[in-house]
Amino acid sequence: MANLSAFPITKRWPASHPDRIQLYSLPTPNGVKVSIALEELELPYEPHAIDIGKNETWGPEFLSLNPNGKIPAIIDPNGPGGKPLGLWESGAILLYLAEKTGKLLPKDPAARYETIQWVFFQMAAIGPMFGQLGFFHKFAGSQYEDKRPRDRYANESKRLLGVLEDRLVSRTWIMGDEFTIADIAILGWVRNLVGFYGAGELVDYASLTHVPIWLERCLSRPAVQRGLDIPKRPA
Repeated sequence: MANLSAFPITKRWPASHPDRIQLYSLPTPNGVKVSIALEELELPYEPHAIDIGKNETWGPEFLSLNPNGKIPAIIDPNGPGGKPLGLWESGAILLYLAEKTGKLLPKDPAARYETIQWVFFQMAAIGPMFGQLGFFHKFAGSQYEDKRPRDRYANESKRLLGVLEDRLVSRTWIMGDEFTIADIAILGWVRNLVGFYGAGELVDYASLTHVPIWLERCLSRPAVQRGLDIPKRPA
């Protein structure tokens, strides 16, 4: 049985199954990337709900695994060389899990890098822009009288959706016929933008053709549906 005692986070969230990948997360657009990937890959794992509403990511135990204080993070008891590996940043975790299993990432070198390119596109552009729009449209920022910040992020989010729309012309998935970590990285953010954030009208989502079809196709996957609700949010 794997020994995870070197990871202080396991004292706050003990592992009932230390031989499985330990997932520390919450079903946010970033968090569900990893739970969806784990479900798609059928890897055994143990989820731990981290209550970001109670600032649990800023406690010493969580910070010992991720000094940036953000979900998701994992511990793989069977990492490279058979040694436990702690890992954070959702994009890095997606890439790690895909390479670990040889799935969700094309084997052709050119296609592999193209897939990673779209993951980086989400990390660098879609996530930050959609997230800021959510803040200024739905959360505390919605009370600001000056709507220029909201409109700035709405316009940029609309532009980014246009990039995705053009990519999906004549493609089933972002990489063509193959569902990959690129789709996993992006789907939760698009879903959140038009669902939880309620910003569909601001970004003219109804004018798009291919993105909504792609999103529905993503959401029809059983592993995606399971991953969207893991870990269960604290009561």
